[in-house]
Amino acid sequence: MSGLPPSPLLALRGIGKSFLGVRVLDGVDLQVRPGEVHAVVGENGAGKSTLMKVVSGVHQPDEGTVEFAGAPRTFRTPREAQQAGIGTVHQELTLLPERTVAENVWLGREPLRRGLVDRKAMLSHTARLLASVGEGSLPPGTRVGRLGVAQQQVVEIVKALALDARLLIMDEPTAALADHEVDQLYALVRRLQEHGIGVLYVSHRLKEVFDLSSRITVLKDGRAVTTLDTADTGADQLVRHMVGRELSTYYPDPATPQELGPVRLTVRGGGNRKLHGIDLRLRAGEVLGVGGLQGSGRSALARALFGAAPFSTGHVTVDGAPVRLRSPRAAIRAGIAYVSEDRKGEGIVAEQSVLDNALLAVRAVHPGGSGRQARTARVRELLAAVDLRAAGEDQEIRYLSGGNQQKAVLARWLALAPRILLFDEPTRGIDVGAKSAIHDLVRRLARDGAAVLMVSSELPELLGMSDRIVVMRDGRIAGELVAGATEEDVIALAVGTVGEAAG
Repeated sequence: MSGLPPSPLLALRGIGKSFLGVRVLDGVDLQVRPGEVHAVVGENGAGKSTLMKVVSGVHQPDEGTVEFAGAPRTFRTPREAQQAGIGTVHQELTLLPERTVAENVWLGREPLRRGLVDRKAMLSHTARLLASVGEGSLPPGTRVGRLGVAQQQVVEIVKALALDARLLIMDEPTAALADHEVDQLYALVRRLQEHGIGVLYVSHRLKEVFDLSSRITVLKDGRAVTTLDTADTGADQLVRHMVGRELSTYYPDPATPQELGPVRLTVRGGGNRKLHGIDLRLRAGEVLGVGGLQGSGRSALARALFGAAPFSTGHVTVDGAPVRLRSPRAAIRAGIAYVSEDRKGEGIVAEQSVLDNALLAVRAVHPGGSGRQARTARVRELLAAVDLRAAGEDQEIRYLSGGNQQKAVLARWLALAPRILLFDEPTRGIDVGAKSAIHDLVRRLARDGAAVLMVSSELPELLGMSDRIVVMRDGRIAGELVAGATEEDVIALAVGTVGEAAG
């Protein structure tokens, strides 16, 4: 009997949920054991977020039962779920930046002594919790606003542990983390396992799913189509369950040398506070990948080319003509478009409609009324061409999935018929199906004659999409790689274990 798996900490049986007559969850079964990292994956709209909200008490199921710690439970509010021992670490952190770590951890539940907040006890309790997850060097009296995102996530986790959480829901926990911070999160998750805490781990990043989880449940169209043992599952198999096709079809075919056109963009000796001695060329029809570690200058290069943080030294030409990219407006006039890595902060205006977001660029370039009707019609055509899925063009863009928000941003720039497209993390936070659609669109733009520069921290994407790769290190181009390069080649240049690589 000792070889049997432990009784489930959480058991969902036949969970169903509808909104306004639309079936969002349909008979979902799922179990999480003590000390297990159980991943939940699926395309946007598969039902992952709704399922997590059922577990955490935000929504109540229309059908089915929730069992926690061996007993049927009905969580009518998130507080009831927390009191039962279920904590949630959201993608968007919910901390108060002006308060200390300890004050955030004990917010609303501060220990009292003679009717007053016992700050000494609060600090000591928080220090013990931080030490229990290997973060004893983080001072509990530090103001949260001074912490990095990774440390703020630690505070969120400790906040849940202070409620005696036995199950932790982690929703896209690495979305805003730098590469080295992801390793810290891995270590923290493994410490939680050692304490017997179960983890429901929601992520679009398949590498994390394979690195951390012991089992994976795949949601599709509101149903749990399968639960797999991670050790016995390959990436091809997982993607096939999620989107119905093989991983080998994930990336479109690269360009051939005959499909490449003339040099469209050149940079010679480009430099600013973050970049040094940048020499670069980009041809029509080419997808040039830009790799490197966080802070290496990847995004700084894209921003310099768009005039958002311009070069202060060096020379730039577009189609052989010298240009001065001193501002985004100057870059747009030169035929350059830029899709930022910060989709929410810089890419969309959340409260505006899909159509208004897609029209932002043409309205900025052509503020007058002349030709407005034709430009609007063109943007509508582009929204259809990129296969944007929305309830209507008047729907507020914040209610769209990340992939559809990105398509609206792309349509905005395509309306200006740019010659050069700069993509910074074009598929960050997007599910695998939408990623494939974005990849196909990027390759199609290149085949139509655009020159594409694509920054990506995901090595499979960088290798799968690029005709050529430049790798950044310390604000410089550390080397160049051609088709057929490996992840090890990119990493070696990024960390400096080799001097140069021939292109």
